[in-house]
Amino acid sequence: MRMFNFEKLQVWQKSKDLVIQIYKVTKYYPKEELYGLTSQLRRAAISVSSNLAEGSSRKTGKDMAYFTTLAYSSLMEVMNQLIISYELAYLPEREYLEFRSTIEEIGRMLNALRNSQEKLS
Repeated sequence: MRMFNFEKLQVWQKSKDLVIQIYKVTKYYPKEELYGLTSQLRRAAISVSSNLAEGSSRKTGKDMAYFTTLAYSSLMEVMNQLIISYELAYLPEREYLEFRSTIEEIGRMLNALRNSQEKLS
């Protein structure tokens, strides 16, 4: 089976794994958050890997960098929502700190990818 270019990106793999973890943890959020924080957090997480996939199909470094920037913005949205989740006691401290570490790592990877894409322009 042929792999698409984005599937080869380690940052895409890590961001896809983040989505899976977000879905697992939000399964236990209060039911009243289903259309609020749960939905927002899941959509923002999916947006990170989706923007990387879309950006990988672009022809110019500038276009690719744009979608990588969008992925980073979505990642920060995820971080914001996890902070809120933690402060509302929906997320235990251990999980919150694990997510924070993962997001920092993905953020560094996205910045490096964006910098390399901008050089292609």
